[in-house]
Amino acid sequence: MSSDYTYDEQGQFFPFFILTLSGLVTLPLTYNLLRPSKDLENTAPRIKSDFKPEHADLVEAQKRKRLRKERRIKRIITVILGYIVMAWMVYLILVTARTTTKSYDPYDILGVSRSADEKAISRHYKRLSLVYHPDKIRPDPAKNETVEMLNDRFVELTKAYKALTDEEIRNNYLQYGHPDGKQSFSIGIALPKLIVMDGNGKYVLLVYGALLGVLLPYIVGKWWYGSQRYTKERVLVASAGNIFREYKDDITDNGIIGALASGEEFKDMLKGDKAESGLAKLENKVLAEESSFLSAKDRESLKNLDSVTRRKALALLWAYIGRVDLGDAALNAEKYEAAPVALALTEAFTAIALAFGNLRPIIGAFKASQSLIQAVPATSSPLLQLPNFTDEVVKAVEGADSKTHLTVQKFMHLSDSERRSRAVGAGLLTEKQYTEAISVAQQLPALEVSKAFFKVMGEKSVTPSSLVQLVVKARFIPPGCKDIPAVNQLDLEDIDPDEDDLDALMGRKPAKNRATKMVDGKKVEVKVEKVQPPLAHAPYLARDHSPRWNIFLADAKQGKMAVPPFTFTTFDKPILNEAGQPTFNVQTLKMQFQAPPQVGAFTFILNMICDSYLGLDTQLPITLHVEDPAKAAALEEEDDISEPDEDSIAGQMQALKTGQAPKKKTRKASDSSSEEESDTDGDAGDTSDTNTETEDED
Repeated sequence: MSSDYTYDEQGQFFPFFILTLSGLVTLPLTYNLLRPSKDLENTAPRIKSDFKPEHADLVEAQKRKRLRKERRIKRIITVILGYIVMAWMVYLILVTARTTTKSYDPYDILGVSRSADEKAISRHYKRLSLVYHPDKIRPDPAKNETVEMLNDRFVELTKAYKALTDEEIRNNYLQYGHPDGKQSFSIGIALPKLIVMDGNGKYVLLVYGALLGVLLPYIVGKWWYGSQRYTKERVLVASAGNIFREYKDDITDNGIIGALASGEEFKDMLKGDKAESGLAKLENKVLAEESSFLSAKDRESLKNLDSVTRRKALALLWAYIGRVDLGDAALNAEKYEAAPVALALTEAFTAIALAFGNLRPIIGAFKASQSLIQAVPATSSPLLQLPNFTDEVVKAVEGADSKTHLTVQKFMHLSDSERRSRAVGAGLLTEKQYTEAISVAQQLPALEVSKAFFKVMGEKSVTPSSLVQLVVKARFIPPGCKDIPAVNQLDLEDIDPDEDDLDALMGRKPAKNRATKMVDGKKVEVKVEKVQPPLAHAPYLARDHSPRWNIFLADAKQGKMAVPPFTFTTFDKPILNEAGQPTFNVQTLKMQFQAPPQVGAFTFILNMICDSYLGLDTQLPITLHVEDPAKAAALEEEDDISEPDEDSIAGQMQALKTGQAPKKKTRKASDSSSEEESDTDGDAGDTSDTNTETEDED
């Protein structure tokens, strides 16, 4: 059987071809647009508050503008056009007349009934021969007939006649569906013949050249160049380079904000004449005397900047952090637009600071994130995070002569009457404003460490160069909470993962997050879903942000980072109950690293910093004891020897606890002989062991 390739001369299958191509592009794009977002900001709950800051309408407008960018209008338009093309192709398929391959039917060709016998068929064929025989008929020019067409028609009539009367040909027809036997396989190419006709070849080559030589390289190059322009923190490579050049070992606070202003993203934000528009007015407002968070060095650095774009970006960031009203709607809008850009750039600065390992810039990077999210200078009072709190209210609460700032926790530890006497009054807060501020304070996710320790999975001590875990047990205790239950000591223990959870044992992923509950008197293992804390209460930030807790170890003596930060965004136990009240559950946070290669006691400072709130940070000393391997092995051997006998009371109790009987001890021959000499029944020796082990168990 031969194969015959033919072109779809009428273009009948061309819609199928276009439908397939458009579907391959449109359907994946549709899934990408409609699939549920896994971003933390889209799945976390919110802190309940009706507080609206000044220029709340501008903040909301910037949020909407940012969302429009993230939705990628070009992708939406492409999907719409794709479905229009697909609908058009479906329409063409349904309404366009298509020629289909029909089965060979000799009765239809001859025009006789299927009930006709052989004689009737012969008579009918003879009548047709008199009419259609080439010697009897002439081509009709009016019908565009040719001699070849007449010959082909008579051949078809003859084949049909023999298919019904000749035994051999009839067998071919019955077996293969055609009097000529098995037919060749024809493949129709879904391209109109117009494309490959003589004279059109140069146009086809031109189209192919444009598609393969211009359009495809352009798309691939644009994708490749676009992907190479960004770092893994989704920051422009050029911005990361600028920030790297601004980095200094002692850089902190406003210096970091100045480094962030060098980001290339601000050029896109302030393109055209936006960079110079309103710059003089902006600088006058920011450099006013009431902007006390700026030092003389900061003011001078702003004036000495040569780049107009960077100069305006820095002024906008300082205006945002200082909550300076610029007296111009356009400038205020740019102020709120600049903050999310700078917040994204802090990821690049943090990565650079971690590469150098100096403690001050690392902590400063997290402080900069707090400042940008809360629109509060890093050196200002954490109370400014609360709704309606201003510098005047903070001075009244903390005292005009106070040299230290109150954290929200310390403020909430004051009695209600004391808080009211300080915060409520003429020129301060009203009762409604005070109630609103207290409500938000009581919802802040303050994570307090209950216990922190080091361990090696499956081992009782830490040995040199082993994979050690820092286990942090902490509880969410919102400021001002009362009747806080004591910590259950069992919750402060850490149980190794199951033996079959190899990924967790090897440190490739966290242990299976499972819990055991009683159902109908039986223990059932259930999967525990990860829990997110509420979104950061950041009324001045023109984007949603899910809080992140960064835990790392530092060497305070050298001012260096010892173990890089581990970031936690979700937790294994509910933070709030169904009524919205705190559960005070003990959360388990783990970070794994390699122990030092030498034996000794190593003291670190454990830092736990939330990137979204000021004053919720934790610092505490913690010591890692690295034991000598030989000593650790001896201790473990002693523990194994002290295991109770199977036939002792202690052994029976252990079996009831663990569900497994302890191994029998192997006694030396000398012990056995002496035992037999001292007590033939062996009761005394057993009683001694039993009492000792029972006391240990108690």
